Amino acid sequence: MPEPEPKEPGSLDPDEAVTPAGGGAMSLATTEAETLEDGPLPGAPASGKARSLWSDAWHDLRRNPVFLVSALIIVFLVLIALWPGLIASGNPLQCDLAKAQEGSQPGHPFGFDTQGCDVYTRTVHGARASITVGICATAGAALLGSALGGLAGFFGGWWDALLSRIADIFFGIPIILGGLVFLSVVTSGSLWPVVGFIVLLGWPQISRIARGSVVTAKQHDYVQAARALGAGGTRLLLRHIAPNAVAPVIVVATIALGTYIALEATLSFLGVGLKPPTVSWGIDISNASTQIRNAPHMLLWPAGALSITVLAFIMLGDAVRDALDPKLR
Repeated sequence: MPEPEPKEPGSLDPDEAVTPAGGGAMSLATTEAETLEDGPLPGAPASGKARSLWSDAWHDLRRNPVFLVSALIIVFLVLIALWPGLIASGNPLQCDLAKAQEGSQPGHPFGFDTQGCDVYTRTVHGARASITVGICATAGAALLGSALGGLAGFFGGWWDALLSRIADIFFGIPIILGGLVFLSVVTSGSLWPVVGFIVLLGWPQISRIARGSVVTAKQHDYVQAARALGAGGTRLLLRHIAPNAVAPVIVVATIALGTYIALEATLSFLGVGLKPPTVSWGIDISNASTQIRNAPHMLLWPAGALSITVLAFIMLGDAVRDALDPKLR
C-alpha cells in the first residue's frame, strides 16, 4: 500500500479546508444564532440600525413626563385659541354694568370684571392673542436670526464682524424701554406691531446661537470630506451643516416663545401693546390691577392662565434641550 506523500509546511488539505476544526461556518452560524437569542448588546438599538439624533430625541421625549404634561397643556391652549367656542360660548365683548365686579355665579364661574364682562369668557378668548403673538414672533425671530447667524458663521470675515456689531447694538437696548418707545408711536393696537417689535429685538439672541452652531458644525470631518469631494457652498450649508446645527436654535426658540408671550402681556399691561377691543390677558390684568382688593378674582384667572402658558412652554423647551443634548444622556 503506497505511503501518503509528505505535506509541505503551511499547506492546506482540501478536505480540512472544507471542514476545518471546530465546526467552521456551521460553528460561526451557531454562535451568531446564540448571540441573537441572548438579545442585542447593551446600548445597541433593537432593530440593529443606528438611530439619528432626532429619533433618539423623540425616543427620550416620549418617556419624559415633563414633556408629556407640557405638550398636553400646549395642545389644549392651541385648541382653545383656534376654537374658543369649544369651552366658552359667550361673547367676550358683551358686558352688563349691573353685574360689575360680582363674583362667581351659575354659568359664570370666574365672575365679572369692572365692565360687567364675563371673566371666564375673556380668559378663554384671551389665549388667541397671546399665543398668536408668541408663535408668530418666535417664528420670525428664529427665521431671521438663523439665516443671518448661519451665514455669518459659514462665511466669516467682514460679514461676521458686521453682524456681530449690529447684534451688540440691539443687545444694548432694554426691551421694555424699547417697547415703550417703539410701540407708543403705533396707535393701531393690533397684533402685528407687537410681533414686529419682538422680532426686531429677539433675532440677535438666536443669531448668536445659530452662528456658534454653524461654526462648530463646519469643522467636522464630514463637512471637510464633502468639501474635498467638490460640494459647493450652498450644498454644504443646506445639506450638511444646517441639519446638524439647527437643534440649539430649536431649543432656544421653544424657551423664548414663553418669554415672548409674557413680554406681550407686559407691554399690554403698560398700555403700549395690544389695545381694546382686542381681548388679551395683559389688558385684563391691567384693568384688574386697580381693583385687586375689591375683586381679586378679576386678576386671579387671567394671571393664572398667563403663568400656566409661559410655564408650559418653558418646560417644553427644557425637555427638548435635555433630549437634544447628547451630554445630558
